[in-house]
Order: sequence, then structure tokens, then C-alpha cells
Amino acid sequence: MKRVYPRALEALRSVSRHDFVSGSDLVASITGHSIPREETVSHILSLLPEIEPDQMVMHVGGGSGYFAAVLSGLAHRVLYVERNAVVAEAARERFVRLGMHNVDVVVARAEEAPEPDPLCDLVLCTSFVRDQTALAHLVREGGRLVCLEGRAGPVPSLAMFEKQGAKLKRVRTLGWVDFNRNVEQILIDQGVVNEAVLAEAKAEAAKQNCRLLDVLRRKLNLEEIDLYRSLARQRGMTFTDADELLPDLHPALFRRFSRTFLDLSRLIPIAEEDGRITVVTDDPDARTDQLERLSPNQVVDCLLVTPTDFRRLWSALDLTAKGRRFAADQEPTPNQTADPTGSKDQLLGKDPKNKHVSPYLVSVYEAILMDAVSEKASDIHIEQYGDRIRIRLRVDGDLHDLPQYQLSAREMKGVINVIKLRAELNIAEHRLPQGGRSRLQLGDMAYDLRIQTQPSLHGEHAVIRLLPQTGRAMTIAELGMSSMIGARYQRLLDNPAGLVLVVGPTGSGKSTTLYAGLQTLADDGRRKVITVEDPIEYSIDNIQQTRVRSEIGFGFADAMRAFVREDPDVILVGEIRDQETALEAIRASQTGHVVLSTLHCNDAVDSLQRLYDLGIHPNSIAGELLAVIAQRLAKRICKHCCQPAEPDPVILSEVFPDGPPADFRCFQGAGCDKCNGRGTQGRVAIVEYMEVDSDIRNAISSQPPIGELRWRALDAGLVTMRDSALDHVIEGIIPLSELPRILPRERMAPEVRGGRRSQE
Repeated sequence: MKRVYPRALEALRSVSRHDFVSGSDLVASITGHSIPREETVSHILSLLPEIEPDQMVMHVGGGSGYFAAVLSGLAHRVLYVERNAVVAEAARERFVRLGMHNVDVVVARAEEAPEPDPLCDLVLCTSFVRDQTALAHLVREGGRLVCLEGRAGPVPSLAMFEKQGAKLKRVRTLGWVDFNRNVEQILIDQGVVNEAVLAEAKAEAAKQNCRLLDVLRRKLNLEEIDLYRSLARQRGMTFTDADELLPDLHPALFRRFSRTFLDLSRLIPIAEEDGRITVVTDDPDARTDQLERLSPNQVVDCLLVTPTDFRRLWSALDLTAKGRRFAADQEPTPNQTADPTGSKDQLLGKDPKNKHVSPYLVSVYEAILMDAVSEKASDIHIEQYGDRIRIRLRVDGDLHDLPQYQLSAREMKGVINVIKLRAELNIAEHRLPQGGRSRLQLGDMAYDLRIQTQPSLHGEHAVIRLLPQTGRAMTIAELGMSSMIGARYQRLLDNPAGLVLVVGPTGSGKSTTLYAGLQTLADDGRRKVITVEDPIEYSIDNIQQTRVRSEIGFGFADAMRAFVREDPDVILVGEIRDQETALEAIRASQTGHVVLSTLHCNDAVDSLQRLYDLGIHPNSIAGELLAVIAQRLAKRICKHCCQPAEPDPVILSEVFPDGPPADFRCFQGAGCDKCNGRGTQGRVAIVEYMEVDSDIRNAISSQPPIGELRWRALDAGLVTMRDSALDHVIEGIIPLSELPRILPRERMAPEVRGGRRSQE
């Protein structure tokens, strides 16, 4: 590259580009042409013939005025020409403020600019002009016009013309000029970030191995669509969305290229027509030159979409390819007869003529998943009743409908098909239940999806459980237990050996409570923890987690036998389901390990009967059991709209048969935007805590009736679920109306302890 002559270099250094970037007046209209980088201006000056101090120069496409300001330090007079009146007025104010009085502002299109007096020695156009000859009246005889050519190319060239007679004669091409700014430069120019924030975000992106834009969007709380639309305008790209593209995708074009290449390039080819390939990207800095080399004699047009839409388009094309492969695998051979019902085609998409998954149905499934994530749902239920399709989310334990999805029965089959393909299930099998897993990535958040399909009278149903994979679980403090029970739970984990059980029905948060203990151990780092689970619900850093593989004969008991030889301190067994697993858990405890596990039963004392039923000797239970935590989940009052409430007299009479305490109080949520008007947000564990002391050990060994075990536990200090629930009611954590949902009727009132009613 030619070096910039000294006067030009001095003029360039005398003008601060920052003076022409700062301020909100130009943010909406700034582009690489209107405020070129300092390197770009330097490059153009090195290509131009040297500008003399007595010359008249015109700059067409003045933009922010930065280039005209540099030219003002070289020429006697500079004409700044800009068609956008708002941008031109902002530039005029800057010229005046900076004392650049030899710059005149002209608001006009290049072809309509008035003839200057005197005519210009040099006219420089840094915006594209359709007809260069229309500018001849601006240039003196022998003067020069320098303008951009090659608009269709990614980097235009700069060509020089000379006025001879009344016409402009092309002299030569001066060189290529790149006006593009990368994302970092654009965001700084727009005032979105400063150098310090950008450096911090780049370090975080490198550490997390993720993209800079994702980090910045999260740190600055930027709206995805607004950010990418703005970047598209700055880069001169067309911004679009997935809904416009999904109906016309070309799966065959997508399959033509290597998935690895497309993923690394952040490109998705979506259409091909008349020698042009259209691709989409979610990277404003994406390069298409390699794709152009792979597609000779074809022009590549690149559109910008958001990362969410990029993922939707990729999923649609990827699942369509899987559907086509499955259809090909299921094609009948000459020795086979085709399915007379033609159900294969109907399952594969909305139109039985299409042998692939409809991109529309993929988009519907993606939208359902995003709705579930945004509402913090734990499960999605997709059901069919005759011709009526019902899609529901379980939020805070309750199901509610998503009425915006009005699907036909045929579309329902297609959505179920998409779910199966993603979970790698057999889409031709709809007579038997199937279970599988898939993964959802939204920005920097990953979700493990546990999928179960179930045949029914009118068609297949699907249930999807969403499990966030953050690498961390809740801590004991975050569970919402009372400080006393939380401290006791923490102490249990420090024991040298013993069995700790967390019990309750399905969906009562047992695993969450156990994972909170594991997270505490992981943070401490002094003890080795091994788990065996079915499935692994949450991935926790620094914990060795193993999944049951029943199909190859690797169950809970097998894992337990192997684990004791791996020098663990703590072993978690996902669930004690049978005698063999229960015996191995007891043996592991006897050999010096803390064993954590779950049981399906109603309360803490009932867990003892469950162990008896599994054939465990009472003395073994008494010797190894440290504590039992029974729990239910109650809705948590929204902290943003919590207010005092009048207690329901019916519930109050059940809870306090002899009358409530004088100072009793309760609360409820009024409903607000934060909780979508429900008055509750999230759930909290209500626990019953039984620590096994010498009195309870003696009772367990004698194996008395369950009722006697209950009152002995009460006398020994059993913290009942009623007590825990009332504490949460009084503290304003849960509403009083939750008590009948978590407590059986006989447990609403104070229980009898050793033949007398417990004190309040």
C-alpha cells in the first residue's frame, strides 16, 4: 500500500474521529461510508493525487463530516454534500464548533448539487453514484472525479476520471476500498459500549468459549431483534426473520455442504435461483468467500438473522434431512408391501406429498419450547382429544393452556414427529410408549429435554420435561428451608457414614433437595462425590455423575457395588426402587460412606415401613439411617405483590381446632406483571424432618405399628410438615390456601404426641 504524503498524514492526525461519532444525532444513520474508519480515510488519501493548499475539493456523501474535516486541512475550500438534511445539519454544527470555517455544507443529491464557483479541482464520492457523467458540471477542465465502482462486490474499487472538453474520461482504477467496520467498531461508534466494557466482554467470551455478541447482549440487556437489525443496517446487509424464510427452504441445498463447514462459518444456504445462492447468518462479520469458492460461477447473497432465528432455520433443515433419511430407510423393498394406510407420509409432514418434515411444524415446536422457557415451565403437555388439540405448560405445579396454538389433527401428528426425530425415537412406531432425550440451547442457557410419548384413543400424546443445565444446582440456603433444618441438613453431609433419605411423591422436589446437598459438597471440594441416576437431571461441576443403563444390565445396585471400590466419601443413589438397591445402600453406609437417596412414600415415618416392605432388617435400618426428609412443594407468594390477607375461616378451623393464636397472620399475592397476575412465582419446599436418635433407633429395631412409630417420632422432636408450612405462612412465603394442597386432612390439626395433643 502507498504511504500517505506528509501533509495528508498531518491533516488526518489533527482531526479526532471521536468528535464525529459521539452524540445521538447520527446513531440511526451512521454507516461505514458516512463515518469511515481512520484506516480507510488514510488508505483513500494514499490513492488520491496530492491535494494542493489552493485547491477546491468537493466531498459527496459527506455523512458525519469526518472525511470533509480531514480534507479541510488540505484544501483551500471544501464543499460537503449530503442528501440527508438531519445528518448535514449535525455535521454543520460540528464544523462550526471545531472552527473549520473553510467547509461549506450543501444539502442535495450528488446529481442535483448546484454548480460551484469556482469549479472543483477534485470531486470525491464515497457513496455510490448511478451516473458519473452527471457530475461533469462540478469539475473544472483538467480536474478530476474520483468515485466508487463495483457496487455488487463486497469491497468496491475507487476509479479516477478526468474532465477533457465537456466530458469525463476514465483514467484508471486507483485501488480497492473497504468501508466495512466489524461489530466491535460499530458498537463503539454507536455508543453502545466503550473500550473498557468491550475488553471485559472479550475476556469473558474467550473464557466461556462463546461469541462476543452473546456476552454483550446479556451484560447490557440488549433486545436481540433491535441489536441485529441495527447491525444489519450498519453492515449494509438485509435483516430478515425465520418466519419469512421457513416456507421456502431448500433442504437439498443445505445437504450439499458439510455441516461442520456451515457451523464454523455460521452460514445456512436457504435458496438457489438464477445463479445466485442466498445464505443466512447470525454473525454480522461472517465471510462468504469460502462458500463462493465452493460454488463457482454463482453469486452469494447474505442475509442477517438473530441467533434465535438462525437456530430455528438450522433445526428445520436438519430435522427435514433426518425425516428424508428415515423415509428412505422405510421405503419398501421389492419383497415388501407398502403400508396400505399411507401413514408414513402423513406422519412426516403437513402435506402427504412431501417426504420431509414441514419447516412450519419445526417452527411451531420451537415456538412452544421458547414459550415454555420464558414462562419457566417445568413440563410441556401436548395432547389430542378427538379433533381438539391441547397444549399446556406446567408452571409452579399447575397446568395452564397455550391457546395461541390452534393446530389441526394432521399438524399435531407432524409436531409429534418433529419431537420424535429430535429425540431420535422411531417415528413409525405409534402403538407403544417411547422415551428419549434431546437438548435445547438458547443463548448461553442449555436445557435437557426428557421426552415421553404415549399412544391414546385419538392419537399420540407427548410430555416434555425441561431441565436447565447450568452446571450448578440450588444451594441449601436457596431451597427455602428454615435455618434450623438447613443447618441440620448441612450437618448430615459432614457425617463420616450413614443413610439420608429424601421422600415424597413424584414431583415433590426430592431430587432438587439432594442436588442442593451435592452442590454444597461440590463447592467445598474436600470430599469425593459419585452419583448414579436415572436420568441425570442436573449436571453439576466437580461431581462424578453416572447414568443407569438398564439395556446393558447396569442398574442402581450394579453401580453401588462398583462405586465402593472407587474411594468415594459420598454416594448418591437416584432412587431406591427394589430390595437389591436398598441392601447395597445399607452396605455402602456400613463400609464408611454417606449415602443419599430418595424413596416414594408419603411422610418421614412411612419411609420406615417402605424399607421394611423391601425386606431390610430393622436393625440395619436402625443402625445406618441418619435422617429422613419428607417434602412437598408449595407455591411461593410473589415478592413483588405480596400483601396481608384475611385468612380463610374454613382452613383456619382445620388448622386450629381450638382457635388461632391472637397474633396469627397470613399473606397473599395480589397479582402483578412479574407473576403474570397469578400472585405466586416459583415454589418452595415444605419439609418434615426426622433425625434418628437413640429413642427412634430403639423403636425402629422393635418394628412397632406405624402409628406408634409416628408418635414416638413426635415425642423425639419430629418437625412436622404442618409446622414447617405454618412457619412459611406466617413469614409471608406461602399463602394459607396452600395448606390443603400439601397436607392430608388428618394432618391439618396438631398431632397427638404420646397420648396428648402437641402444643402450638
